[in-house]
Amino acid sequence: MAASISFALSAANEATAPPERRGLARDGVRLLVTDVAARAQCHAAFRDLAAFLRRGDLLVANDSATIPAALLARRRDGTAFALHLSTKIADDLWIAEPRELREPLAEGERATLAEDANATFLAPVDAAHPRLWYVLLNAAPPLDAFLARNGAPIRYRYVTEQFPLADYQTIFARVPGSAEMPSAGRPFTPRVLAALRASGIDLATITLHTGVSSPERHERPYHEWFDVSPATAAAVNATRLRGGRVIAVGTTVVRALESAYADGESVAASGWTELIVTPERGVHVVDGLLTGFHEPEASHLDMLRAFADAPLLERAYAEALDAGYLWHEFGDAHLIVPAM
Repeated sequence: MAASISFALSAANEATAPPERRGLARDGVRLLVTDVAARAQCHAAFRDLAAFLRRGDLLVANDSATIPAALLARRRDGTAFALHLSTKIADDLWIAEPRELREPLAEGERATLAEDANATFLAPVDAAHPRLWYVLLNAAPPLDAFLARNGAPIRYRYVTEQFPLADYQTIFARVPGSAEMPSAGRPFTPRVLAALRASGIDLATITLHTGVSSPERHERPYHEWFDVSPATAAAVNATRLRGGRVIAVGTTVVRALESAYADGESVAASGWTELIVTPERGVHVVDGLLTGFHEPEASHLDMLRAFADAPLLERAYAEALDAGYLWHEFGDAHLIVPAM
């Protein structure tokens, strides 16, 4: 799967800390609006989001909460490495990413964790590219309490320091399970939600637990657990029936809603999805997308092409780069308004 947009991302365009730590409110980040019908962009503050939607639209957000998924692990020789939990398969079985390793892991190798817990590396998820592993965790239950005591939010090199878990939660966070924050929902505040309600814009939620992101160009998006409730499916169908637009808050919402589509309508569904949304497949449920800015050649850029063609997206990204927009989970936002 080839990504559609290639560009150079400089350090100046990377958000290194939450906006609140940079003197801004959560909803004070910038908003680039791409109007598909007009084939044009405009610039705003996120707090003015309601001005770019219309009465009868439905925003659908992800209510998955971020877990403290980064653990410190030690090998038998005492060397330390980071273990990032990604996807929960069962109570004690996870897909996880070991990082900062000096030597490759061996199948069956056991690493120690805090509180006499341990992790056994069963096998790589993909033997040809052993970045992710099936890992058996042995920790005193309940695991969420163990993680609360010993884990931290996953942090990548561009974030300058370790920030508390609260900085990695959205206003919608309700169901713990995401290894990384569903960051498109982060700029929402009570003020923004009140403005949306006053403008006649409805809100619904889905749940999709995100795994760790991938910097590997050969990796396809892997399976994730999702839930679309009967109430959300009904809200989507009612919105479309009356001519309103369904706007997904993040690529995770697109994946969930498009996975819960059958016989021409949105349906309640729950389970694992392997769906990959591409311009060739298109979208059947979602009309527009509110998202962050994605890294060069990321697979998510292919999903964006289901909403806007490559030349329009290339122009939007070039404008964002030139205007100093910020990337990553603490960065700015991009609204793709549908041509309808």
